[in-house]
Amino acid sequence: MVPFFDTKRMHAPLADALRGAFDRVLNEGAYILGPDVAAFEKEWAATVGTAHAVGVSSGSDSLLATLMALGAGPGQRVVVPAFTFFATAGSVWRTGAHPLFVDVHPETLLLDTDAALDALAPDVSGVVTVHLFGQMAEVLAYREKRPDLWVIEDAAQAHGAADGEGRRAGSVGTAGCFSFFPTKPLGTLGDGGAVTTQDPALAQRVRLVRQHGSHPKFHHEIMGGNFRLDTLHAALLRVKLPHLDAWGDSRRAVHAAYVERLGAVVESGDLRFIPEVPGLHVYHQHVVRVARRDALLEALSRQGIGAAVYYPEPLHVQPCFAELGYRAGSCPNAEAACLDSLALPCFPGLTLAEIDEVSGAIRAFYGR
Repeated sequence: MVPFFDTKRMHAPLADALRGAFDRVLNEGAYILGPDVAAFEKEWAATVGTAHAVGVSSGSDSLLATLMALGAGPGQRVVVPAFTFFATAGSVWRTGAHPLFVDVHPETLLLDTDAALDALAPDVSGVVTVHLFGQMAEVLAYREKRPDLWVIEDAAQAHGAADGEGRRAGSVGTAGCFSFFPTKPLGTLGDGGAVTTQDPALAQRVRLVRQHGSHPKFHHEIMGGNFRLDTLHAALLRVKLPHLDAWGDSRRAVHAAYVERLGAVVESGDLRFIPEVPGLHVYHQHVVRVARRDALLEALSRQGIGAAVYYPEPLHVQPCFAELGYRAGSCPNAEAACLDSLALPCFPGLTLAEIDEVSGAIRAFYGR
């Protein structure tokens, strides 16, 4: 058996420290916005390279709280890629604004910068650009064309990633939105998220939004929600944070091992690695594009090898967005990616023997 992901391997060396963090929070008794939340926010901001970080309840809520803080709502449109996790567009829709789906680049699968720039009509208020699978998409070009535009970095899969100038994901746009779901490059033991920004006014507004818009207590300046990061999750994240860069190194080593072992399949044309853009890729998901994807997935499953499809359906044709009028063919690159993308096991602690097993099964499937 080769698991798709194994959190137990990552947590085993940290078990005593994680239990210590739990005991500290238990003894302190401050379970909501306790001292570990403020401490983690400071540490996360320093890691990302921003002046501010605000802990929230999930990656999805980091997007929603940021959009609410920025005033997204009815009558506005927001550019989002058609190929990503649902929350990117779903959060826009929940504010009353309309997602404006733009196709992705045919090779990198990141938001197509030229297409997105062409889509910046006057009623477009912002762009949510996604650092898909762990590498950074374009950020600055949109505000260079439209200085009034806000640009959210959906960095839910890109903790520790950097662009070609060394700027970390979440530090370049108006705000960065992170998820701390357990399988993320930095994950807690449940749900959690954070918003990063250089803008003190935006940070303060996100803090209001995460607590029902209340300041002081029972006085509600704006509409918000219950989007708080639990103290326990902040404490657990503080234990794991010092290991983030080493875990990124481990994921990149897994990628290098796959490249070495799957060269013959690449030469045959049956498998393509997604090309890297300049910068530091953290390989949250190790996605390749393959011929006969579903048959390969079934063959791997029969051999006890974990693999997964990210993503089986593009966002623009999801039933919940039907009233926007998109049809099959509107975003052909996203639609093509949904048919041939496959995520292979890639996590800290994955052994060379397991990588050999995965690679050998793929080579055997294609007769290589």
